[in-house]
Amino acid sequence: MSSAANGNDSKKFKGDIRSPGIPSRVIHVRKLPNDINEAEVISLGLPFGKVTNLLMLKGKNQAFLEMNSEEAAQTMVTYYSSVTPVIRNHPIFMQYSNHKELKTDNSPNQVRAQAALQAVNAVHAGSMTLGAIDPSGMAGPSSVLRVIVENLFYPVTLDVLHQIFSKFGTVLKVITFTKNNQFQALLQFADGLTAQHAKLALDGQNIYNGCCTLRISFSKLSSLNVKYNNDKSRDYTRPDLPTGDSQPAIEHHALAAAFAAPGIISATPYGGAHAFPPAFAIQQAAGLTIPGVPGALASLAIPGAAAAAAAASRLGFPSLPGTHCVMLVSNLNPERVTPNCLFILFGVYGDVLRVKIMFNKKENALIQMSDGTQAQLAMSHLNGQKLYGRPLRITLSKHTTVQMPREGHEDQGLTKDYSSSPLHRFKKPGSKNYSNIFPPSSTLHLSNIPPLVVEDDLKMLFASNGALVKNFKFFQKDRKMALIQMGSVEEAIESLIQFHNHDLGENHHLRVSFSKSII
Repeated sequence: MSSAANGNDSKKFKGDIRSPGIPSRVIHVRKLPNDINEAEVISLGLPFGKVTNLLMLKGKNQAFLEMNSEEAAQTMVTYYSSVTPVIRNHPIFMQYSNHKELKTDNSPNQVRAQAALQAVNAVHAGSMTLGAIDPSGMAGPSSVLRVIVENLFYPVTLDVLHQIFSKFGTVLKVITFTKNNQFQALLQFADGLTAQHAKLALDGQNIYNGCCTLRISFSKLSSLNVKYNNDKSRDYTRPDLPTGDSQPAIEHHALAAAFAAPGIISATPYGGAHAFPPAFAIQQAAGLTIPGVPGALASLAIPGAAAAAAAASRLGFPSLPGTHCVMLVSNLNPERVTPNCLFILFGVYGDVLRVKIMFNKKENALIQMSDGTQAQLAMSHLNGQKLYGRPLRITLSKHTTVQMPREGHEDQGLTKDYSSSPLHRFKKPGSKNYSNIFPPSSTLHLSNIPPLVVEDDLKMLFASNGALVKNFKFFQKDRKMALIQMGSVEEAIESLIQFHNHDLGENHHLRVSFSKSII
């Protein structure tokens, strides 16, 4: 195969075997969302240097990105190997290509890609002076953004901001306030690169057509301290926080739903990186009223605002508390997955009420959590993680509850109700489990170990399913707890499912969760 990749025939890329150890200016990007656009792919490379060429293979959900130097490509691949980028809840994967450069032709796809490349480079030529991101995490942009909303013609709520910015990755915390008669917000992402993607795509864009313009800058703060979860501030990692003096008002949620509809985020010249779905036709719903929205406001410049409120719920935008607590999980391994294993795994991030594996399509399941925050938490931590050899695909479902089968209808035990399960981790208000929620990792935290159980007993137990046990350590002060390191994250996930609540004797059932520690 030639070392130069030619864009006139995507079949030539079929044999492009990734070589993770051999650096190249050309990076092979895989597992892209179906509806991704050129600007979004380019934005993956921008923080590390100039993107000099792009080849999109949309039918294969792949792309090739050429950086201006091998050093920039190395920095990019190294960084993304430790921080998986996420676009619209899709984890993206990348490795070096065998090709040393890209050659593109004049096909419509390539003309569009080149136009997007020129537009992005023109727009961001003056803003990319931050330098390459240090993979160690010591340099690079802040993960906290300061957002000012100018020309505030319609109300903007915390939920609307969360919906917009979470298209780029996990939003951890949001604080809203008014300063100098301007509505402002501080918003913290999981990492600085995600924050930079959001800033590049959204700075200067309008939330609603012709108004509510976002002005975004990096905050000097490295982290936000949120004390209350209400309509002014929210810590999505701490659902146990009190509401404080400011109780979330239904009016705010209704208002968010009323305007979180077509017209949000006007398109950029090159199609709108990470943009919302394009505006679609809505029939005017005459006489439909929106709770909490004055009639005069509802009749302002957004056409069909009342009908948009109904459309917003169909699109899955945040609305009243208690909704959107059902997730659709797909790409399951039907030979291995059971309702109970999904209950145990998703129960790490919230209290699972019901699980339904689809009778006619057992690769799919519906999982109902006790509230929407827990659903978001589970989705952000588990989407893309491998379970029994397959990466999980998780989205919020349009359903608000999981229905039990009607009496007399047999579903082979594929639907289970866990609402009264004693294994719920978060039933107690203020439970310490709230502060011990971590992403899946190869190290597991074990607790409730009886005195007579020794290290070899636990290592043999966790190796009994064929997994590799790499390390083990009892806590010095409390031998009821220990850390055990498995061979991989996937093995740790399967071990947690198999051994959480395992009977160790002496009336002790093992408690297993993911740990942030490394042995």
